[in-house]
Amino acid sequence: MHHRTTVAGFAGALALSAFIIPGAAQADVFSGDIRITKVVVNGGKDLVLGTTDVKTFTIAVTATDDSGIAVGNTYPVMWHTPLPNGDYYGFVGPDNIAGKCVRESSTTTTCTYTLKINPRIHLQDNTTAGTWTVRAHVQAHDGDYFTKDSAAKAKVLRNSKLTVNASPEPVKKNQPITVTGALTRANWETYKYGGYTKQPVKLQFKKKGTSTYKTLKTLKTVTTDSKGNLRTTTQATADGYFRYSFAGTPTTPAVASAADYLNVK
Repeated sequence: MHHRTTVAGFAGALALSAFIIPGAAQADVFSGDIRITKVVVNGGKDLVLGTTDVKTFTIAVTATDDSGIAVGNTYPVMWHTPLPNGDYYGFVGPDNIAGKCVRESSTTTTCTYTLKINPRIHLQDNTTAGTWTVRAHVQAHDGDYFTKDSAAKAKVLRNSKLTVNASPEPVKKNQPITVTGALTRANWETYKYGGYTKQPVKLQFKKKGTSTYKTLKTLKTVTTDSKGNLRTTTQATADGYFRYSFAGTPTTPAVASAADYLNVK
């Protein structure tokens, strides 16, 4: 049986302040003129996870105060979903709450923290795919502090894979061919890849000697079946490369298959 683990299971291990442990959603809490000016997760890129590999990423927190930022008292955490009792699941915190801090001026400092997401520990189940929230806490030398409840948003997505095969080959010009493939994505409950069903996928072609793929006008989209499989027919007009292209969804990243070369006689 697959069990969810709430944030309470991680709080002791991380030894984070009560300011930063997620409880019920709250408004920003601050004292004085300290402010958080920027929070960047994973360099601005989505976090894409498969079924086994641990994902290491960073959260950079920039804050400013007239007395300067107190290094060692600034840190973020990130989580996915609030529970009715005020706890959260899908929760990660930094390995080292000291971070790596760079003083940009007498008032402004950026601290960068390394975090890890293990798909077999932190993600809990497939419902944690999508938008996660970052809470950040900072403190100044004069005692001012700021806890920003929703300092940033980040996407944590289920990795996707896409295949293609055009046949028969070689084939005579203008004869029909069949293009098959499969769209799959990571399942964080079975730790396997499973078919992504009823999804629109574009069939594209790049003529030999050219550099650009074009979506076939007669086949703008092909829809995956109940197992994530793709199958369609078209004409062989010239030597070139076929591929499938998936635009992505809010829980699954865009992906294009490797190219399959077709030799036309």
